[in-house]
Amino acid sequence: MISGAARVEISRPVPGLWKLFQDVLKLQAQDALNVRDGLYPAPIEEGGTLSSHIGAVRRLFADLPQSAGRRAGKRTDEAAALPEAEGLPAYYAQNFHYQSGGYLTEESAKLYDVQVETLFMGAAGAMRRQAIPPIAKFVRGRDQRQLRLLDVACGSGRFLHQLVQAFPAMQMTGTDLSQAYLAEAARHLHGRRTVSFQQANAEALPFEAASFDIVTCVYLYHELPDEVRRRVTAEIARILKPGGLFVFVDSLQWGDVEAYDGLLEAFPQRFHEPYYLDYLSDRLGGAGGVFAQAGLRTDETVPAFLSKAIVCSKG
Repeated sequence: MISGAARVEISRPVPGLWKLFQDVLKLQAQDALNVRDGLYPAPIEEGGTLSSHIGAVRRLFADLPQSAGRRAGKRTDEAAALPEAEGLPAYYAQNFHYQSGGYLTEESAKLYDVQVETLFMGAAGAMRRQAIPPIAKFVRGRDQRQLRLLDVACGSGRFLHQLVQAFPAMQMTGTDLSQAYLAEAARHLHGRRTVSFQQANAEALPFEAASFDIVTCVYLYHELPDEVRRRVTAEIARILKPGGLFVFVDSLQWGDVEAYDGLLEAFPQRFHEPYYLDYLSDRLGGAGGVFAQAGLRTDETVPAFLSKAIVCSKG
């Protein structure tokens, strides 16, 4: 048992800090090698000034008492009472991570990225970027202007920002259920004429069959109920062209890196993640997995610190 504000029961292996630091450094080294090999440019983050970073950290600390109070009281339904929740699925209108506003408010959208980078020791961007090398290989020798990419559940648009730096001529669309997060994404990518946004439920994407060459989905599946994961996967397969590429990034699952299983076990106890334990045991890639059932062949699985990328193609 780990003591602290939230008492956590752990029965699986937990890595020490030295192991975590080593693996973060390995990820950063791989990130640098990918840049060296021309798979994507060195990332240029918006608002990288000291003052902007200090402002983001101040907002993070200002919100901590509220999120701590929500955690102590196990209050997860405040987001459902917001006007922004009207018409949204009940599984979505929750205070994930006990964060203020859930995924529905402007303030939440502005806090999200600094929260995620803090949680993942500054490695969130590098973990996302491990989805880019298979896209670079797919694009090689093709005219970017003739390719269409969809980022499902694009959130605040940080991954799309990384993609557009790598493939500036490609037509890209980001969808999300949250208008607030789409607004933050549009602000973040202001002036990028090749990128558009549309509010959409990933269970029923508003696009024609076989209309995208590439589909990406980053950190969505672990926040979906089991049956919703399958509907989303079927939609991704439907809109993907034959021979198209699907790149998935999300949390590790049980046994992917055995030394990390204790961290995975602790995560939903520390944060409100109601579908995470089910996600950990859901077979996604490989023969007979969720992706295969939808007609997507798993070509590669790439570990990335606390995340993994699964690369699929549609036959």
